[in-house]
Amino acid sequence: MLVHLLLNTRASSVTPDAVEDVRDALAARHEVVLAPTRAPGHAAELAADAREAGADCVAVLGGDGTMNEAAGALVGSHCSVAPLPGGSTSVLSRSLGYPGDPAAAARAVARALGEGRVERIGVGRAEPDTGPGRHFVCHAGIGWDAALVAEVERYRRRLHRANHALFVAAGLRTFFGGYDRDEPHFTVTFPGRPHPHSVDGAFSLVLNSDPYTFVGPRPFVVAPAADRHRPFAVATVRDMAVMSFLRTVGGALRGRGLRPSASLDTREDVTEVVFTRRTTMPYQLDGDLIGDVAELRVRHLPDALDVVVPDVSDLSAPARGAPPRARW
Repeated sequence: MLVHLLLNTRASSVTPDAVEDVRDALAARHEVVLAPTRAPGHAAELAADAREAGADCVAVLGGDGTMNEAAGALVGSHCSVAPLPGGSTSVLSRSLGYPGDPAAAARAVARALGEGRVERIGVGRAEPDTGPGRHFVCHAGIGWDAALVAEVERYRRRLHRANHALFVAAGLRTFFGGYDRDEPHFTVTFPGRPHPHSVDGAFSLVLNSDPYTFVGPRPFVVAPAADRHRPFAVATVRDMAVMSFLRTVGGALRGRGLRPSASLDTREDVTEVVFTRRTTMPYQLDGDLIGDVAELRVRHLPDALDVVVPDVSDLSAPARGAPPRARW
C-alpha cells in the first residue's frame, strides 16, 4: 500500500530519531512518502495531494491540529488517516487505543493496513456565519474552552513548548482572570429536535467521541455515550461559579462523565446545533483555535472518514493510549 507520512517537526515528540523509526516501521510493509509540513494549513494541502496521488493512507505524526487538518482533507474519500502520537495530548490516537510510542504505533498501523483494519466513522462540520467551514474529528469547543486554547497558544509562542502543566496554568489564568464568568456568552439552539429548544451558556462542547482530552494519563470524560459511529453529545455549562465548575471538572476527571443539572445542559444523538453570540464566542476544533464568530452551525456527517484502527489487544494495559514519549 502507498502511505504518505505527514510530519509536523514542531510537535513535541517529533524528533529526527522518531521520524526515522516511524518511517522504517511503515516501510517494512508499505511504500512510504515523507511529507513535512511548513506552516499551519499545509497539512490539509499535503493530505489532499496524497489523496489525489492515490495514497491508501495518510499517517500523521504531529499534534491534534495537524491531525485535524489532514483528516478534514480526506473526508468523503477512501484514503484513510492514521493518527500517530506526536503531540502533547494526541487525543484521537489515544482514544483509539494506539500505543503511546510513535514507532510502536507505526508498527501497529502497518499491520492494520495489511489486515484491512479500517473503520468508517462520522465527523463534525462547523460552519461560521463568515469564512470557510471546517471539519473536526473529536470535538468542537465554544466559549471558555476556546479562550483556554488561545491562552495556551500565547504560552506556547513565548515558551516554545507545550505540556500538561502549561495547560493547567493556562486554564487557571483563563478561569480567574481572562474570561467573563458572570454573563452568558451565547445561546445554543437544537433545530433538528421535534421541539426546538434553546439554552444560554458560557462554555459548550460538541463531542464526536470521548474522552474529550487527557490530563496526563487520566482521561477527561465528559459524555461516555459519545461515539464516532453515532451523532454528537453536547454539553453546555450554564453556570461557571467556582463550586459548580469544580464539581463539573471533578466528575469528568473521575471518569464518570457529566450529569445534567441546573448549571449543566447535556444532550445526546444531536445531528445539528447552532450557537449564536451574545457577548463573545470564540471556538476551537480538535484543539485548534479558529476565531470569534457571531453564529456557528455544527452538523454531524455520518460515515465520512476512514480511520486505521490497529489491533492492540496484545499490548499491556498501561501501553494503550499512554502519553507520547517526550524525546526533547
